[in-house]
Amino acid sequence: MNAKPPSAQSIAPLLLDWYDAHARTLPWRAKPGAPVDPYRVWLSEIMLQQTMVATVGRRFDAFIARWPSVAALAAAEDADLMAAWAGLGYYARARNLLACARAVVADHGGVFPDEEAMLRRLPGIGDYTAAAITAIAFGKRAVVIDGNVERVVARLFAIDQPLPAAKSAIRACADTITPNERAGDFAQAMMDLGSSHCSPRAPDCLLCPLRPHCQGAASGEPGRFPVKATKKAKPQRYGTIFWLEADRQVLLVRRPDKGLLGGMRALPTGPWADAPPGLADAPVAGIDWEIVPDRVGHVFTHFRLELTLAVASGQRHAPPATGEWWAVDDLDSAGLPTVFAKAARLRRR
Repeated sequence: MNAKPPSAQSIAPLLLDWYDAHARTLPWRAKPGAPVDPYRVWLSEIMLQQTMVATVGRRFDAFIARWPSVAALAAAEDADLMAAWAGLGYYARARNLLACARAVVADHGGVFPDEEAMLRRLPGIGDYTAAAITAIAFGKRAVVIDGNVERVVARLFAIDQPLPAAKSAIRACADTITPNERAGDFAQAMMDLGSSHCSPRAPDCLLCPLRPHCQGAASGEPGRFPVKATKKAKPQRYGTIFWLEADRQVLLVRRPDKGLLGGMRALPTGPWADAPPGLADAPVAGIDWEIVPDRVGHVFTHFRLELTLAVASGQRHAPPATGEWWAVDDLDSAGLPTVFAKAARLRRR
C-alpha cells in the first residue's frame, strides 16, 4: 500500500467526519458544536495528567458537584482539596490546581485567558495544557500533543527517530495537519483515535479513517512507531512506615509542603534510602516497635519504593507538632496517598 502524503486538507476532513460519528462520551467533554466551559476543560486536563481516563471519569463529577466553578475551587481549603485528590496521582498537581484557580480569580477576574502564552503563565499549565485549553475551550488553532496524539503522528509520518529526540519532529508534523477550523474537535479526535484504533500495541489499521495517508501502515509495521529509547532501570529505595495505634486511633502526620506528596496526611515514615533504614526516625521515642513481615511496594515516576511496616500500640500520647490521631475505622476520609493507604489496608484487614 502506498500512502498519500498527509496534509491538513487530507487529514482533517477524514478525522473530523470520523469524530462526529465516534466521539467518546466523557463527563468533561461538550458534544461537537455545543458550548464549552473552560473551567471543565482546564480541570479535566489537570486531572488527566499521568492519570487514566477511566480513573478521572469516576471522579470528575464529584469534583464539579463540590466545586462547580473556578471561584468555588479558589475558595476551597487546601486540606479538603488534597483529601479529594487522593488516588489521582502526584499531589503537586493538586497544589498547582488551587494556585491556578486562585490566580485566575485574583488576576483575571475569574475568567480563563484565551491565549496560549497567557495560560502558560498560570501555575501548573505547561505547553500541552495551554494548547489543549486554547483549542478545546476557545476553538482557537493550537497544536495539541499528548501521548495519544504523539503516537498517531509518529505512525502517520513514519517518524523513525527515537523518543524523546523525535518530539520536535512530531510537533512539526502535527502542525502541518492541524486545521484552522474546529481546532478543539480536531485535537479531541486525535486523542480518541490514539485511544482506540491507533492503540500502543495492536493498532487496528483496517478501521482507521487515516489509513490511506498513514506511512506507518504502509510500511507494514505501524506498531514500531513511535520508536522508543531504551528504558533505564528505576532505582530502588527503601523505608519504614510506622503504625502507632491507641484506642482504635492511629497517628497520622502532615508531610512537608515541599517535596513528594507534599502537604498530605500520611502515616509517619523514616527516610527513603538506598538500604532499609529500620527504625530510624520513629515518630515517638520510648516505644517498643515491632517490625512485621508485611511490605508495601509502590512505583513512582523516578524510583521504586519498598516500605517495611513497624507497629506499636499503647496509650494515646500528645502527637508531634505535625501529627494528629485519626480513627482507624474512618481512615478512608483522611485522604491518604496511595502508598500509605496500602499500608493502612494491611493493618485493617
